[in-house]
Amino acid sequence: METKQFKAESKKLLEMMIHSIYTHKEIFLRELISNASDAIDKLYFKSLTDDQVGLGKDDFAIWISVDKEGNRLKISDNGIGMTAEELETHLGTIAESGSLKFKSENKLEEDNQIIGQFGVGFYSAFMVAKKVTVISKAYGSDKAYQWESEGVDGYTITEADKKSVGTDIILELLPDSEDEDYSGFLDQYRLKSLVKKYSDYIRFPIKMEVTHSRPKEMSEEDKEAGKTPEYEEYLEIETLNSMIPLWKKNKSELKEEDYKHFYTEKFFDYNEPLKYSHVKNEGTANYNALLYIPSKAPYDYYSKEYEKGLQLYSNGVLIMDKCADLLPDYFSFVKGLVDSEDLSLNISREMLQHDRQLKVIAKSIEKTISSELKKMLKNEREKYESFWKAFGLQMKYGIYSDYGMNKEKLQDLLLFTSSNDKLITLEEYITGMREEQKYIYYATGESAARISQLPQTELVRDNGFEILYLTDNIDEFAVKSIGKYKDKEFKSVSADDLGLESPEKKEELKAKEEEASGMLEELAKSLDGKVTKVILSQRLKTHPVCLTSEGEISLEMEKVLNSMPTDQKVHAQRVLEINPEHEIFEKLSSAHKSGDNDKLGKYAKLLYNQALLIEGMNIENPVEFSNLICELM
Repeated sequence: METKQFKAESKKLLEMMIHSIYTHKEIFLRELISNASDAIDKLYFKSLTDDQVGLGKDDFAIWISVDKEGNRLKISDNGIGMTAEELETHLGTIAESGSLKFKSENKLEEDNQIIGQFGVGFYSAFMVAKKVTVISKAYGSDKAYQWESEGVDGYTITEADKKSVGTDIILELLPDSEDEDYSGFLDQYRLKSLVKKYSDYIRFPIKMEVTHSRPKEMSEEDKEAGKTPEYEEYLEIETLNSMIPLWKKNKSELKEEDYKHFYTEKFFDYNEPLKYSHVKNEGTANYNALLYIPSKAPYDYYSKEYEKGLQLYSNGVLIMDKCADLLPDYFSFVKGLVDSEDLSLNISREMLQHDRQLKVIAKSIEKTISSELKKMLKNEREKYESFWKAFGLQMKYGIYSDYGMNKEKLQDLLLFTSSNDKLITLEEYITGMREEQKYIYYATGESAARISQLPQTELVRDNGFEILYLTDNIDEFAVKSIGKYKDKEFKSVSADDLGLESPEKKEELKAKEEEASGMLEELAKSLDGKVTKVILSQRLKTHPVCLTSEGEISLEMEKVLNSMPTDQKVHAQRVLEINPEHEIFEKLSSAHKSGDNDKLGKYAKLLYNQALLIEGMNIENPVEFSNLICELM
C-alpha cells in the first residue's frame, strides 16, 4: 500500500493548521459537522431533480458516535460522498474546496445553504487526532474508498467496505497531556455543548446516542421497606441541534415570549431584555440579526474585563462568539447576533477578513440601534429612563471620545437631571427655554442635592432658568465636546459672564470693585498663589463666598483629571468671589481700612477653605481651619 505525500505547500499549510491557525481546538467539531452538512446539501440538491437518490429531506442526518475504549470519535453523514479521485483532490490537496467547486458547477444562487469555502476545515481534525480515517462512498458509485493519514507524513487511499452512500470520519484521538484533555471530546455532555454552541443551526439533524439513567422497578415489599432504588443506564437517540434559527423564521410566526426566552437562554441573563429588534436586511448588506438591550448592566460592564460584540454566524454556523467590529463602543451594551452569507472568511473560518461587507453590516446595525433607541425615547419614556440609568454613562463617553466625532449621532439620546427634578433631553431643555434666555446653563457636582445648594446657582435660579445638573465625571467633558446645541451655547453657572446682568448692575459692580481693589489684592496676596485673583461676585445673592475658575479647566474637571492614575496633575485657575451685599464684605472692608492685614489674611484663609468645602474639595490644613474659626469667633 503506497503512502502518498502531500504537496510541499499543502504540507506546510497542514502544519500551520495543526499548530497555529485555529485558536481553540474544539473548533474541529464545528468544521467536520459543517463539511457533513455541505455533503448532505449536495445530495439533497441532486434529489430535487434525480428520483434515483431515493431520499427526502427528512431522511438526511449527521451522526456523532463515541468509542471510549478505542479512544475514537466518529462523525458520519449520508450525503453525496466522495470517489477515490475526489478524496485525492479534496483531501490530498489542502485548500481545494469541493463545496466551492460544486456551487460554481451547479450555478447555485448566493442564498443556498452550502457552507464550505476553502476546504481546509477538515484538517483541523489533526489538532486532536493522531490518526484520521475517512471512509466514503459517492452517490452513483459501486465502490467505497478509505483515506487515512497520521498527519504531515502523508496519506493512503484504498478500497473499503461501505454499503450506504455518505462519509464516515473516524478520529483516533491524541493521548491526554498535562495541557490538553483530548479524551474530553468523548464526553457526551461536552459534545452536546459544542454542537449547541457552534452548530445548533445546521439545518439537518445532528444525532447521537446518549446515555441516561433511570431507577429500576422495585417490588412492593421493597417500596414499603423504604429501600433506595437502584439505577440502570439506557441509550436514547437525541437530536442535539435545533436546526431552524429563530432569526430566520418569519416575525409573524413568533411571539414576544419566543424572543425573550431565546435571549435569557442564549445570553445567560436571568433578567428579560428591556427591548429587542428582529432585523432582516437585504440590499447592500444581506443579513439577519437579533439585537437585545439588557434591562440591567452586567456586573463588569464598566470595567476592562467586559467584552463587547455580537455573535457572528455564517449560514447558521457560529464564526465568532463576540465580534467587536459590529458594535461601536457607545453601543457596547447591545447583545445579540448577526447571520450573513456575504462574509469573506479567512481560511480557518474562525476570523473575518476586514472587508467592506463587514463595515457595511456594522454601519447598518448602528443605524438600527440608534433608531430603536429614539423610538423608545419617544414612545416608551419610562422604559428609556430605565435604560439610561443602566447604560447612559457609556453614551456620554461616546460623545467625548474620538474628539466629539459622534456627537451628532448621540446628543439627541442624552438625558440630564435638571433643576426641575426630572430627566430631560437637550431638545426638551431648548423647547422649555424662555425667550430672553441666551444659554443652556449647567452646574457640576457629586449629586443633584449637592448642586442645588451651590451658591453659584443662585442668580440663574432667581431668573427662573432651568439648570442641567451634571453629576457624572464625564458629563462636563461631554458637554464641552458638544459645544452648542441648536445654536445655543452651554454655559456653566460658574462662568464669568452668565449673560444675566444688566449694564447698570455691571457698572455698579465695577465701581465697587475699583473702590475695593486694594483690599481684594491683599486678600489674594494672603492666599499665597492658591487663587489667581479675588473679585466681587455678580452671581451671589445670599451666600458670602464661592470658588470659580478661569480658562478651559473647571474645578470639577480638575477633580476628575487628578483622580486618574497619572503622574501629571492639572490645576484650574481658581478665582475667589466675595458677595459685596453680604455682611462679611463689611467685616473685610473694616479690617482693611484699619490696616489690620493680619486679620484680613485670616479672613481670606477662612473664606477660601469655606469655598473649598462648598465645592466638595479637600482643605489643605484642617487644624489651621479649625483654629481660625475658634480665634475669629
